[in-house]
Amino acid sequence: MSNLVAIVGRPNVGKSTLFNRLTKSRRAIVTEEAGTTRDRQYGKVEWNGREFSLIDTGGWVQTSTDVFEEEIKRQVLIAMEEADLLLFMVDILSGITDLDMEIANMLRRVSKPLILVSNKADNFELNPQAAEFYKFGLGEPFVISAVNGTGTGDLLDEIMSQLHDQQAEIVEENIPRFAVVGRPNAGKSSLVNVLMGEERTLVTDIPGTTRDSIYSRYNKFEHDFYLVDTAGIRKKSKVVEDLEYYSVVRAIRAIENSDVCILMIDATRGIESQDLNIFSLIQKNKKGMVACVNKWDLIEDKSSKDIKQIESSIRERLSPFVDFPIIFTSAITKQRIFKVIETADAVYHNKTRRVSTHDLNDFFLPLIENYPPPALKGKYIKIKYVTQLPDTQVPTFVFFANLPQYVKDPYLRFLENKLRSKWNFSGTPVQLFMRQK
Repeated sequence: MSNLVAIVGRPNVGKSTLFNRLTKSRRAIVTEEAGTTRDRQYGKVEWNGREFSLIDTGGWVQTSTDVFEEEIKRQVLIAMEEADLLLFMVDILSGITDLDMEIANMLRRVSKPLILVSNKADNFELNPQAAEFYKFGLGEPFVISAVNGTGTGDLLDEIMSQLHDQQAEIVEENIPRFAVVGRPNAGKSSLVNVLMGEERTLVTDIPGTTRDSIYSRYNKFEHDFYLVDTAGIRKKSKVVEDLEYYSVVRAIRAIENSDVCILMIDATRGIESQDLNIFSLIQKNKKGMVACVNKWDLIEDKSSKDIKQIESSIRERLSPFVDFPIIFTSAITKQRIFKVIETADAVYHNKTRRVSTHDLNDFFLPLIENYPPPALKGKYIKIKYVTQLPDTQVPTFVFFANLPQYVKDPYLRFLENKLRSKWNFSGTPVQLFMRQK
C-alpha cells in the first residue's frame, strides 16, 4: 500500500498545477460533476523507484464567501486526518492572507508530517520573499515553481525522506483481497458484518498497514479471502466534514489494497455522481469489480423487466466498461449475500486467467483475416501474431502488426469484445496493445 500525500491550501496557490506536474507519469483521475466546478484529482507519483498516492484538496468550493472559507476548512480537516504527509501550499506573490493563516492555525494543532511549499517563485529574485512564511511557525518554506518545475525535484526528495518505507503486508499473497466500497449509507458495514458475523472475531489489525486498512480473514464454506475494510468509522456527532469527499479518500486506500472491489449501490437511489467517482478509482487502479445493488428488500416492484432496466441503467452510466456482474442483495435479510462472495471469487480468477498463445492465434487470426483493420492512407494493416503477457496486473494482450500506429481505438474495442465473447473475463479490465512486428 502506498503512502497518501495531500496538497492543502487556499484556492489559486497552484495546487492543481503542482499535482499535474508530480503525477505526469501517471494519468490522474478527474471527475466533473454537473452543476459544480469541482475537480476531483487523485493520482500516483513515482520517484527514484518509490511511489506514493497524491490527492488535491483544492477547488471544491462555492461562490459564496462564507461557504468558500467553510469548504476549504472541511477539506483541510479531512486531509489532516487521512493523509500520511501534508503539503501546505502558499503563494509567494500574494504573501500571507487571512485564509492562509487560518489553515496554518489548524495545521499547527496536528502531529502529521508537513512540508510548507511556497509556490510561484518563477524566478530566483522572488526567493527571498518566502521568508515571510516563517510567521506560520511551520518550519522552513520550500520554494518551488509548479509552472516551470523549479525546485520540484528537490521537493520530491524531501517528500520521500519524510514518508516511511512501506512494510510488507502480513497477508498471504495467494489469498484474494476483496474491498467493499461505495458511498455513505449504501450498506458497506452491514455487508461486512453479515459476512463476518456479529462478533467479528476474525477481524484483525494487520501490523505494517495504516490504521484505516483492516484485513478481515474469511475462511469458511470452502471460501478463503481477505475483506479489505475501511476502519475508524466515527460517531455521527463527529462526522461534520464533506462526507462525499471523505468517502472517496477512504476508498482510495481500500481500493489500492484489493484485488476485486465490491461496489455497493443503494437500490433506493440508483447510480449517483459519487458512485461514478469510486468506479473511476477502481478503473484507474485496474481492479476487478462486482456491482452489488443493496437494499433490494426496500424495492416493492421486483419484476424481471424492472431488474433488466436497472441493470441496463447501471451499465449505461458505467460505460464503456460494461462486462461486470450485477447482484441484487439485501444485507438486512441476507438475500444473495453468499452469491456476492462466489461472484467476487470468480472475478478474481478471471483477473488471473491465462490463455495460451496457440489458442489466441487459432481464434484471432482467422477472425482478423475476415475482419481486418480499415486501411489508412492507402496502407493495409496486417496483424500476424497475438500473445498474452505474463505477470501483469490485469490480463494484457499484445497484437503484432506491420503498421501498429494505424490501428485505432474502435478496432481495439472490436478485438476486446471478441476476446470477452470467447473467454470469460467478466468483472476484470483487460488491456490490448499493438506492437511492431
